[in-house]
Parts: sequence; C-alpha cells; structure tokens
Amino acid sequence: MSINIRSLGAAEEVTGSKHLLEVDSTRILIDCGAFQGKRAKADAKNRALLGDDIEASSIDALVLTHAHYDHCGLVPYLVKRGFTGNIYATSATRDLANLIMTDSAHIQARDADYLSRQAEKRHEQFDWKPLYDNFDVIRAMDQFVTVSYHRPISIADGVQVEFFDAGHILGSAFARITAKDKAGNVAILGFSGDLGRKGKPIIKDPECLNEIDFLILDSTYGDRLHESTADSLLHLEDVVNRTAKKRGKIIIPAFAVERTQELIFSLHLLHDQGRIPDIPIWVDSPMAFNATSIFVIHPECYDKETYDLFTAHAKNPFGFAALNFSQSVEDSKALNQAKGPLIIISADGMCEFGRIQHHLMHGLGDSANTVLIVGYMAEGTLGRRLRDGAKEVRIQRDWYQVRANIEEIDAFSAHADWKETIEWLECIDKKRLQRTFLVHGEQEALMAMQGHLIDTELKDIEIVKMGVFYKIA
Repeated sequence: MSINIRSLGAAEEVTGSKHLLEVDSTRILIDCGAFQGKRAKADAKNRALLGDDIEASSIDALVLTHAHYDHCGLVPYLVKRGFTGNIYATSATRDLANLIMTDSAHIQARDADYLSRQAEKRHEQFDWKPLYDNFDVIRAMDQFVTVSYHRPISIADGVQVEFFDAGHILGSAFARITAKDKAGNVAILGFSGDLGRKGKPIIKDPECLNEIDFLILDSTYGDRLHESTADSLLHLEDVVNRTAKKRGKIIIPAFAVERTQELIFSLHLLHDQGRIPDIPIWVDSPMAFNATSIFVIHPECYDKETYDLFTAHAKNPFGFAALNFSQSVEDSKALNQAKGPLIIISADGMCEFGRIQHHLMHGLGDSANTVLIVGYMAEGTLGRRLRDGAKEVRIQRDWYQVRANIEEIDAFSAHADWKETIEWLECIDKKRLQRTFLVHGEQEALMAMQGHLIDTELKDIEIVKMGVFYKIA
C-alpha cells in the first residue's frame, strides 16, 4: 500500500516527458512524449518507451497535459505496444495531438521510404521501421476522453484528476491529481506539464495550482530570463526592417503549434500599425496551416484581449493580406529561389527535420539573410549550434558556411523563465507544499532553478533522476 512517482523521461533532460504515478498497483502515466535530438539517439530512446520493467499494457490511464510532440509524440506507440486505457485531455489538446501524431506518422513513413531507397543505392541492408503508422494514431484517438478545465473526474480507483489552464499553448493544462491508496493515505500532486507565461498573446495566463502536497515542476528556463513582450515586438520590428533594407530573407525555425501562430499574430500587429514594410510572409508547413485552423475553432482558449480584438470585431488574427501558406513541395522549393525581402516561418523548430533544413541550406551562405531563433534549442541540435555561433554546420551530410546574421528573441518562448516561475509559485500555499520535484531541464537549468526556489524558502526541492522511485505516501 503506497503512492510513488518516477520519471521515465525528461529527467535531467528537456524532451520526452513521461512521468509515472503508482497508487498501490494502479499506474497512471502523465504525458507520453517523444525525445527530440540527434536521429540515432532519439530513435533508441523512443523505442525504449517506458523502459525494460514496465509494459504498456500495465498502464491504467494516461493524462495528457498538452499537445507538444515532446509530451504526446509517443502516444500511438504506447497504444501499439498494448495500452488500452483512457487518455484524458482538454478538447483543444485532443485536436492538436491528433494533428501532431498524424504528422509524425507521415514523417516516419516518408523517412523509411527515403532511407530505404538510399540504402538500396549503396547496396546496404536496411531494416529500420517507423514507430507507428496512421492506423495506430486512429486507434489512439479512439481512446481519448476530453475533459474541460475545473471539472474533476475519476480516472481509476482512488485517483481523480482536475485540469487548470497552464497558459503554455492552446489547451495546455496543469494536472492536479488526488491519489488515495488502500491504507487510506491521501496525496494531492500537481503536475505542471509545461508552465506558461503571463501576458502572452492569444491564450490565457496560467492559473493557480493551489491546494497541493507535491509539485512536479517544469524547469526548462531555470537559468534564464526572457525579454518582455513589448521588447520582443521592438526586436522583431528591428530584425524585419534591417533585413528588408538588405533585401534579404528572414528564416524563422518554429514549431507548427503555438510559436507559429504567435509569430503570425505579432507580425499582423506590426503590419497593421505600419511598423514593418508590406513584404510577403510565408508559413511553409502544412501542419502549421492545419494547426492554425484548430486555433480558429477554439476561441474559448483565447485571452480577453484577443477575443475582444479579433472575435468581437469579426477579424481573423491568423489571416491578413501579407500572409501566405505553402502546403506543396513545389511551393516550398520556390521560396528558396524567390528574391527577398521575404519572411519564411517553417518547421522543425529545432532545425533537425523538415522543410526548414532546405531553407537553411539555401539561405545560410548569404549575409543579407537573417536566421531568427524564437524558441528553445535542445543540446545537440542544429538550432543549438546556430544559436551558439557555429561558423559552419552540417545539414544532411553536407557542410554549409554560416554567413547569415543569427538573431534570437526568447520572449516568444512559451515556457516561463525562472523569475516568472517564482512569481507563479506565490499563489501556492507553501506551508502545505511538502516537496517539489524538478523535471524537464538540462543540468545547469535544474541546478539554477533549485537555487532560486531555495531562496523562496520552499522546503525539500529534488532534482529528479531518471527511473528513481520517490515515495509520496
């Protein structure tokens, strides 16, 4: 008779979130995300799924905090490996997760076909298979149960979950889980998923996650502070105008969900206010087009400013004259031949996959161009090397000189920085909070966050180790 937690992913690393809550013999998985990084390492970690000692069929329920790939990307693989329980998520998270998982299945199928043909040309054996396919995604979607914010629901014997708005992306949630074991011990745990930020465009601010005994906390930016939203708009305005004067291209790696929509929103405001020239803006991502459509049908997630400005006045924050969506491969290739000034927003956000690599291959060598980094870049990724000032980078087996200007605006990050995290914690009853577990961060960020939390007089702050049991009751 006991209550335990352990991390199966995103412990002392940023991606691949998977946290297991065990209440006696009941197992609840919180998130089932894919690890992102170098192809070989990511593939090995993702195929390991829950490790050697946990079968997917032993999981009783899955709680999904939000639809980013590193939180939902392995859900179809979990189902394929034998998970038959319910998947609890908000309505917007369900819609976005369907899109992201389907896109992942398409990418894996395409990669398998391409790599197989390349191996055949080299007379090499090829036996790599995708983790899952479209059928697995469809099966997974049949297991979703949508739950609104502030609606407690029983998900297993002795286990109840309630969602609160995390202010991270559309539909993102904190999960407050009440667990009661057979001995009568009760613990209330708060899983932050990814903690969002106050004052972000489009979505609401993070809510308070109070009345908890234990907190599992996102620490991605535990060692960094973001620019303010106002400063980020000024910085974006400056980057666009400087590059436009040189008739260059602004190439922006951005994930299709949240970051792309926020960039569209911000460029729309700058365009309408006459602060940037009337130049073509291209979103080169079929998934971003579909994700933007999902944003349009979920106005219940908008903050009041966005709702009043764009809904009440019958305007669309995601559509204006300068904006174009590229969906075909031909359209994408044409952008590489097009003359500037031009803005290209394309996935993958860490530059490891997708169309963004082709735009970088064609654009990095031109000093008139700017690569604008607007999100977190994990260790070992192409985006991280560009951010850190590499003069030459390897993309798809070839080397490219970096002559383009590299700029970074971290205020577009959807993750709270350490100061914003401390401010958010002010609403929590610290006398009740017994222990805080830090996850989802690189080592330096985790140690810095631990120090900042100690300064607030929080007690018992633990940096979570992968696979280690932490006894709750």
